[in-house]
Amino acid sequence: MKACLLYSQKEWENTSRYFDEKAIVKDLGLNTLFLSAAKEIQWEDGKISLIREPDPFLEDTMKKVMLVPLREAEEILYRQEILRDCLEQETFICRLYDLTSHILGEWNKLGRRSGAGTGNYNSPGSLISEIYVLQLFVSGLKQLKELLDEHKENLRSHGLQCLHERLCSEFPPRLEKDLERILEDVVFYADTRETEPDEPGNRGLVDKPRLVMGCVIGQGLKLEDFRLEEVVTESRKNRRTGSILARAQDYLNLRSKNIFSVRTDTALPDQIKQLEFEAVRHIVSCSKSFVSAFAGFWDQLHFQTAFYRGAVNLKHFMDRFYIKSTFPVPGSRRTLHFRELQEVVMGLEQHMAPVGNTCDLDEKTLLLVTGANQGGKSTFLRSIGIAQVMLQCGLFAAAESFESGIFPSLFTHFTRREDSAMNSGRLDEELGRMSQIIDHLEDPSMVLLNESFASTTEKEGSAIAYDIVRALAEADIKVLMVTHLLSFAQRVQDELQGPECPTAFLSAQRIELQGRMQRTYKMIPHEPELTSFGLELYDEIISP
Repeated sequence: MKACLLYSQKEWENTSRYFDEKAIVKDLGLNTLFLSAAKEIQWEDGKISLIREPDPFLEDTMKKVMLVPLREAEEILYRQEILRDCLEQETFICRLYDLTSHILGEWNKLGRRSGAGTGNYNSPGSLISEIYVLQLFVSGLKQLKELLDEHKENLRSHGLQCLHERLCSEFPPRLEKDLERILEDVVFYADTRETEPDEPGNRGLVDKPRLVMGCVIGQGLKLEDFRLEEVVTESRKNRRTGSILARAQDYLNLRSKNIFSVRTDTALPDQIKQLEFEAVRHIVSCSKSFVSAFAGFWDQLHFQTAFYRGAVNLKHFMDRFYIKSTFPVPGSRRTLHFRELQEVVMGLEQHMAPVGNTCDLDEKTLLLVTGANQGGKSTFLRSIGIAQVMLQCGLFAAAESFESGIFPSLFTHFTRREDSAMNSGRLDEELGRMSQIIDHLEDPSMVLLNESFASTTEKEGSAIAYDIVRALAEADIKVLMVTHLLSFAQRVQDELQGPECPTAFLSAQRIELQGRMQRTYKMIPHEPELTSFGLELYDEIISP
């Protein structure tokens, strides 16, 4: 059986990841999102009462899923629809995640993990474990069906409705009843405890088998063609060995022609144990296909449920700091517009709602952002990159509205600080990363450049940036760039505009307040300026 909560027609596969995912995670600060998604917030009377320690599995799941971009709008909308259900029915997704965690945890105790086997296939210990696993699966599927039945009226997404339908189809009441009958018949073999009748709360009953065998008499009066007619577990009075009642029962068995006691006949116990083993092994083997059909299902359901559980946690953290959220709309490759887009990572780290930006960059291939130092340009670029990643994995974005094309080939090229790990200069390192990006560009692609090639002189950096950006733009690669290379920006304005390369220019806004120029951290349409207003920062920091 398939879960199909991340894709409509297939299960999760950890393939087709972003090319340089480490750079994307580092440049956009996505580790903060992964960690927030792993923490559960408990509320009491509208206030936070407890923030639990991060769940490593949730954190790892969010990292894996977010870094595998979806390539079709239908896939994105499919996840968003399920996520809407999970946000509206938070109790449902929490219970579903807890159920799958419990099933896999109990299964691990029975030897699911590598290196923790239960022994030889023909050993009693292995058979007992198989019975427990079968019992665990049947119980888990019953609970899953009850959970889906309970919430089916409120689950409107196609994915969750289909999960319910598949479960009812592949685990129908008749199969459930047959499996429960099997478990009732072989429970004696798994329950090896013989409690004393005088223990507190014990009725003095134990599970004992009743095996009925059939055969025919062959040549030489030998019994042949043995077959199992019936195996039933019966609850019987437990007689303590050596007690008066136990000795009386043994005496009666000796006096009966049709009954014998294994306590008094030392040759029979081993044969009876082997007979019980073979009978139970035969019965349990009939359910092997059922266990195989659902073995992978629990792993997939747990993983896929964890993504939605983590998304709910992330939404709580965003709400906690009044960060906006909306389900982004996948559009054409020329589409990019948003309203009040916020940099969610900065908001989570600083525990405050960031300044939002509104822009319409539809039909633009190149975006160039210039302006004042410390004006929020890099933060603005990161907010677009983060929203793009969240769009392409089916999550909500931190905005009032966000619509963009789908770019599975997404790259970030942010300036790096020089450190001991670098084997060459910063410019060589930047050019090396850019070369790797160019080698792996696909159609369509989006490249985010943040102060690239600023590690050399203004003249040389501007020349390098112009040649690379022009080549990318002419190849119809969507380029969003923040730069302090003012001569480069001026040259782009003079030479690189037109139908072949539609370009938009934004600048960090400054307003006069109480006689001083203040940064609003808003990006506004503005032609490139020939200054970054560094002297204003000098006056604020150095001057009295």
